[in-house]
Amino acid sequence: MPPKPKFTREEIIEAALKIASDKGMKALTSRELGAALGSSARPIFTVFKSMDEVNAEVRKAAMKRFEGYTRKAEGFTPIFKQVGLQMILFAVEQPKLYRLLFMSENSDVKSFEDIFATLGDTADMCIDVIRKDYGLTRDEAMLLFKHTWIFTYGVGTLISSGGCRFGETEIQDMLSQDFVAMLALIKSGKAEGCTTVPQKE
Repeated sequence: MPPKPKFTREEIIEAALKIASDKGMKALTSRELGAALGSSARPIFTVFKSMDEVNAEVRKAAMKRFEGYTRKAEGFTPIFKQVGLQMILFAVEQPKLYRLLFMSENSDVKSFEDIFATLGDTADMCIDVIRKDYGLTRDEAMLLFKHTWIFTYGVGTLISSGGCRFGETEIQDMLSQDFVAMLALIKSGKAEGCTTVPQKE
């Protein structure tokens, strides 16, 4: 009969996420995790097969935390801009988790379509709002989302890596200017040279 787990799966993931958030993924070792739980590393492996499995669960937990930020945008107008602000706030407040989600090497990601798929409900909500608020087709909304997300991602990357600091008003102005410029380009019909990700209607 296998030994009864000393810690639940949720307790281990929570402790691992805290290590990743405070110290980064490189610090997330079985020894460090055991210490955070007040134990040796052994009880971890009565619940998880390996640290790779723990790491995968930490990534999922980090994405849930990110989605908690973006859900705060609901009820704001314009909601799409608020999603961008929440993404940058995540980079400010959770820089190591931002780097884990958006800056770590991922062999499964080959295109923006792959990135879009990882964003789940947040991305779908943005596309629906853009189509409704600005009268765009799905392809046009995807194009707008793609370019503004890449711009926002870049700002978040600079912040989370310590490369730049921006004030809140400056960030709002930058996001607005980029969004308005790209929207105008799409509305003008001159965005043919830009690529997008076709989506089903």
